[in-house]
Parts: sequence; C-alpha cells; structure tokens
Amino acid sequence: MKKILILLAVLSMMTSSCDKEYLNPSTASDVQVLTNADGLITVCNGLQARFTTGGALSPLYNTVAAGGLSTRELRIINVGNIEEFNISLGAGNVTNLNGVVRNLWTQSQLVRANADLVLANANNAADPGTRSGIVAYASIFRALAIGTLAQSFEQIPIVTQANAPFVSRVQALQSAVEQLETAAAQLNTAPVSADFNSKIIGGINLPNTVQALIARYSLMSGDYDKALAAAGRVDLASRSVFSFDELARNPIFEVAFGNRNVFEPTDVNLGLTGALAPEAGDRRIPFYTRANATSTQNLGTGFYSASAAPVPVYIPGEMLLIRAEAYARKNDLTNAVLELNRVRTSTAPATTITGGLPTAPPGAGLAPYAGPLTQQAVLLDILRNRFVELAFHGFRLEDSRRFNRPGPGAAGSERNRNFYPYPRTERENNSVTPDDPAA
Repeated sequence: MKKILILLAVLSMMTSSCDKEYLNPSTASDVQVLTNADGLITVCNGLQARFTTGGALSPLYNTVAAGGLSTRELRIINVGNIEEFNISLGAGNVTNLNGVVRNLWTQSQLVRANADLVLANANNAADPGTRSGIVAYASIFRALAIGTLAQSFEQIPIVTQANAPFVSRVQALQSAVEQLETAAAQLNTAPVSADFNSKIIGGINLPNTVQALIARYSLMSGDYDKALAAAGRVDLASRSVFSFDELARNPIFEVAFGNRNVFEPTDVNLGLTGALAPEAGDRRIPFYTRANATSTQNLGTGFYSASAAPVPVYIPGEMLLIRAEAYARKNDLTNAVLELNRVRTSTAPATTITGGLPTAPPGAGLAPYAGPLTQQAVLLDILRNRFVELAFHGFRLEDSRRFNRPGPGAAGSERNRNFYPYPRTERENNSVTPDDPAA
C-alpha cells in the first residue's frame, strides 16, 4: 500500500520524533495541512501508518513484543537481539535506554499528539459527515496510543506542552474513553460521508471500533457498567483491521514471525502452565501456533502469517470476554458464565478475507464451563480464555496485573516486570518525569 508510506512521510514532516515535547516543528505548516478536510484526512491516514508500520519502530510491534516477552508468552530465539532479550530477562535488565521501551513510548506519543492536532482542527472540515469521520478516526488512534502506553507505564502525559504533566494510567484511559464517547455521539448525529470513506485507508469500521475501544479501556480502568454497555453495542459480525501490503508490511511478520531470528511463541501452550494451560482440543491453539513447524519456520502464525496479513483492531471474542469479566467483577456469575460460554462453545470457523488471510480466530470448540460458580474460579477461566483468544495481541502484561497474578519476586511469578521505566529521552527533556517503578 504505497499510499500509506507516502502519508507516513507527510506525518513525519509534521512531527519530529526527536522533538522533546512532541510539537510540530515541520516545514508543512498547520495552515497548509490542517485547515481543510483533505489535509485532515491525510494526517488521519498518517496516524495509522505511524502506529502500525515501520517494523520494529511501530507501537504495534513493540506492544506485542514487550507484553509477550515480559510474560513468557514469547521467547527469544537469538540473544543478539539485545533490546528484546533484555525485555525477556526483565527486572533491572530493562533500563530507560531500552529500545523497545523507547520506541513504544515515543511513537505512541507521536500518534497521540498528532491525533490531538486533528481533533483541535476538525471543525475546519465543513461537511458534517466528513467531520464526524475525521473525529472518529483521530479519536480511535488517540485511544490506541494512550491505551498502549497505559498497558506499559504507571503514568503518562496526555497533553503536548513543555514539561507536560503526567497523569495516572487510569486517568489517561478515562480521557481516551471520554473522547471516544464524543466521537460516538458525533457519528450518531452525522454518519460518515462517502467523501471521507473514499480517501481514508480502508479496513476500520468506525462506529463499531469506537464502541469496542470504549469497552476495552473502560474495563481496564475499572468502569464495568460502561464496559458492559459498550461491548454490547459492538456488532460481532463486523470486522475492523489494520491493512498491510508488500510495501507497508505487517510488522510482527516482518520482524519476527516471518523468520527464526528474533522471537516466537514459547511453546504450543503459549507459555501457559497449570490452571492456565489451554484445554485439550482448543481449536484456537493450531490457529495461533504451528504444531509441526520446521527448523526454518517460526512457531507463531495467527494474524502474522504474511507481509500483507491484516491485524484486527479488536476481535468479537474480546467483546464477549469483556462482558464476562465485567459481570464476574460485579459478582453476577450467572451472566458471566453465559458470556464466557459463548466463547468456549463457539465452533465458528476462522473469519477470512480475500486470499484466505484471517480477521478473527476460530471458535474454541470447548465444552461449557463446568467449574465452581465462584468469582475466583470464573475469573480464572475468563483469564485463561483471554490468554488464548487474544494471543499475541499485546494484552498479556495488562491482564496479568489486572487479575493479580504472581508478579516479580513472588513465588511462581508469571511476569518479570509490572511496568517499564520511563525512557531516558523523556526524562532528559521533561523535568516532571516521575521516578521509575521498582519493577
């Protein structure tokens, strides 16, 4: 998709990754780029390009790599990849000079800052339907950037200014949700125009993605009622994907799963043991891993099987598991099990697009939940199903913390860090950067 790469170059002119405050030092002025609908749509396309492409630079790559290597979902193949190797070691081996951490932080902040620029200038799009598309698209990538950071760091800045103040990860997630709610209201008032749809990179269903992200980030911030309602508004037959091709390549395939040089799944059980180990016959395991991989094949597959393989922004099973978890945390165990069983007992085939590339995994094909009807037991099975259903999506570190699994220093530790240190580039340029977390 040559257009993506061209638009990424435009966005790079607008925002320098070396600029300490994520400002706009560009030669392409705001007047030129942000004062009309076409310019705003160009920047919107650049948001997706920066978030998803660029191989090991992209937030998409780094959130999958960091979360997976910190929780033993993934294992290092070649220790010469020192940045990823240190993430896999965890603890003090992950310093504020680590490249995975730095790229995760800096590129996500660039996406967030440029999304805020679009939102601040969205009224320059005269047509209401085009404007609602621009607001929704920018709100989605602002939320993805903030959510990516909130999964990895205790606090983050969510404004662009000198010595930008940090807020808690929960406050950051709430800010993302509030903006998504604004976008949802605007979409209801003015459906997206044909002009916007003809000029934006395809693949993302705006109304459903807005609701899916409200559900995801409300769950992470502890607002279970809002998570339930939003997940229930997502059309489970809809699909939203990041699109790739031979020029703008799927970053996990490009860097890792397309070779045996960087990392791969720990094993066919996704590194899960004991009560969290996948059940026999789970149809999702052969979707995400190659049981009979040759010496030249990476064990990992799923949504990272080809350079042009699309990556889902969300999958239907995530929405069901959000509802199951929210009900369980409200101690409504009957409804929690009903939603959980919609995931466990599904026998739907993997959803594919032209060329057979998947956009959703197959149903698990398991028996209904038969464990104790207690909050602890139901939540444990929900977590086990999240770890399998959402393998290699980058959620495992966040999930491990939220479900209070054994952390660094605890017996049977399932993760080697809780949060990452703030990159040195931020600390050197922002005097209010908090102390690094102990682990």
